[in-house]
Amino acid sequence: MEEKIYQLSYYNQVEGERILLRPMTLKDAEDMYEYASDDETVRFVFEKHTNLEETKKNIANYFMKEPLGKYAIELKETGKMIGTIDLRLKSGTNSAEIGYTLNKNYWKNGYITEAGKLIIALGFEKMGLERIYACYDIENPASGKVMERLGMTYEGTLRKNRIHKKRDVDDVYYSILKQDYFS
Repeated sequence: MEEKIYQLSYYNQVEGERILLRPMTLKDAEDMYEYASDDETVRFVFEKHTNLEETKKNIANYFMKEPLGKYAIELKETGKMIGTIDLRLKSGTNSAEIGYTLNKNYWKNGYITEAGKLIIALGFEKMGLERIYACYDIENPASGKVMERLGMTYEGTLRKNRIHKKRDVDDVYYSILKQDYFS
């Protein structure tokens, strides 16, 4: 695990065709608040932010406190931060989980797919991971479509796996293996 963390430390910025994955800063608070305060955008991910100060605290406590593998998604053309994507290494394994959130004003433009492909390439090509996986709330099938576009394969559904916003959630899991990525 320590070796993987060390490897990840070399990749705090990853550049795509249209986007830049980079560390979050407090300068991103207004862009994040724009979507973090929107019910539709955060419905399946986290509690809605009620003010800009809450967003700043979230950035400091989650993204800046332990920044490795946590990226702002910035549009290269405008410099606007439109979402986040994480590569969370799993202790005791050679695998990692991807998680993402995107401002709804940028849905259906392929930005999360582009970001996900960059993260998967980082995981397999630079870090030598064996497996990368993701899960989504069964009521959010659009997220599953992203996982399919990333080349992930359905693994299964964990029924009533967790409680989110006072409801029991079924989590649908997808993954991609290094051997599948390279074939």
